[in-house]
Amino acid sequence: MRVLVVGASGAIGVRLVPQLIERGHEVVGTFRSSGNAPRLSALGAEPMALDVLDAPAVRRAVLDTKPDAIVHQATALTDVRFGRSLDRSFGPTNRLRTEGTDNLLAAADKAGVRRFVAQSFASYRYAREGGPVKTEDDRLDPDPPAMARETNIAMSHLDQVVTAAGGIALRYGGFYGADNDGLVKPVRKRQFPIIGEGAGISSFIHLDDAACATALAVEHDGAGIYNIVDDEPAPMSEWLPALAKALSAKPPRHVPVWLAGLIAGKGMVMMAVGSRGASNEKAKRELGWTLRYPSWRQGFEAAYGQAKPVSAGA
Repeated sequence: MRVLVVGASGAIGVRLVPQLIERGHEVVGTFRSSGNAPRLSALGAEPMALDVLDAPAVRRAVLDTKPDAIVHQATALTDVRFGRSLDRSFGPTNRLRTEGTDNLLAAADKAGVRRFVAQSFASYRYAREGGPVKTEDDRLDPDPPAMARETNIAMSHLDQVVTAAGGIALRYGGFYGADNDGLVKPVRKRQFPIIGEGAGISSFIHLDDAACATALAVEHDGAGIYNIVDDEPAPMSEWLPALAKALSAKPPRHVPVWLAGLIAGKGMVMMAVGSRGASNEKAKRELGWTLRYPSWRQGFEAAYGQAKPVSAGA
């Protein structure tokens, strides 16, 4: 197939492009920064500048490239500083997941493109109730914290409009494996503590495994939502010390819930201590997906095991 990968220069895109080409597909990859064009060419894609918030430009791009499938991986998270408000940090990305998704779907409909795969998210979204691991059929949090409400609305919008159009929404777990992973620096500096008992559950996914699942989704017929996570949802009390060890960093500090609330905000703490993990059984069963790193235990070591130890004074 001829595949248009929107946001091809991002963390997933640069891994997805080679995998699609290896599977025999032809790839057109879009970018925002002109410096990414040579990188995409080197990966084997035909580079194209595109702003997905520009509806006429999106329509022209889709009509001109005549793709058989579109993959929407556009985000605005490079160098984002995360603070007490996820909505503030994710504001530009929320527009890409609402307006950008709508623009791409409208263009796909105009061009007769029926295969559409888009990036969604699993972590922190499922209702903080019941068991620790959720499937795609379990309900999402009906009352997310105020500081994350718009972000949750944007992701739900993407899930709904993509599947209504016959496409696939991939709810990824927490990404790791990139050179600029956002967790690395704070964990090395012991600025990412275990909150309370560390009982909140997280699901992770190595970027290479995420790209593999995405390539399989491109080739899959039918609409659906899939959790793209590894086999081992885990509490913070387990995964955070393991990440610190893989980074040759000192063990994480422990802070009580009340203190974490003062530092990070009550909303952030509410999500962290009550978060639920996600099941990948549907994706493995229906997409035929096999993970290279079935657990973050192997994945963290593979991604960060050669990291240099922090200095004694760090």
